[in-house]
Amino acid sequence: MILLYAVIGIFAGVTSGLFGLGGGTTIVPVMLSLGLSAHHAIGVSVLQMIFASIFGSILNYKKRLFSFREGLFLGIGGLIGASFSGVILSVLSEVALESVFLALMCYSFYQFAFGKKRKQESANINMSLKKENLILIFAGTLTGIFAISLGVGGGLIMMPILIRFLGYDTKKISTLALFFIIFSSVSGSYSLFTHGVIDATVVHIGLIIGIASMLGVSIGIFMMEKISSIWHRRLLSWVYVISISTTAFSLIQKL
Repeated sequence: MILLYAVIGIFAGVTSGLFGLGGGTTIVPVMLSLGLSAHHAIGVSVLQMIFASIFGSILNYKKRLFSFREGLFLGIGGLIGASFSGVILSVLSEVALESVFLALMCYSFYQFAFGKKRKQESANINMSLKKENLILIFAGTLTGIFAISLGVGGGLIMMPILIRFLGYDTKKISTLALFFIIFSSVSGSYSLFTHGVIDATVVHIGLIIGIASMLGVSIGIFMMEKISSIWHRRLLSWVYVISISTTAFSLIQKL
């Protein structure tokens, strides 16, 4: 099982570095298929996010791949939103959690694939810095509320928001999302721990997967630098499809 967890961690790390995902998009469905409860699966995912996001953001910062200001305002929103995660998990059942996650992924995918897109140049000309910061905080808060409660980093949730209102491309959002995860995962971990979601089992599995994910993150960032923006967007579409399919399958089994 340790070897299996390590492989899961490496794969989750690749998705974190390549797409700015917290790993929950892959970890939560896999943990559910291995027999963990939805709450434990989410706890494992959130712990993994701490390792992947810190290590990956250090690599991205050294490569000058993201703006610290933009990441900071997203992170402030993430801290606010993630603080509600423990309350949400203590109220909702497993079926309700998976249903919310499925609905959110379907909506995000629709907006990502078919929503209106604003050009970066147009957004910069017509928007003040203060308004841009407010949008970043709003996007971070909204993402933090749902992402940590569902065990995902939030890249797939914030992707359509930042594309629609700020005109960011998917590569830029991926690096910002990974930095955002630092704030939301730390805040979310504390909230989940105080509400009894994170226990010894979650810590044991989360540490193995988290440490292994650091190797995957470095691979994912390398891949992101090499592929074109068009292919990056196409691959993201498949990530949405896989996430929606695996979650729907798990939900159908429970129902």
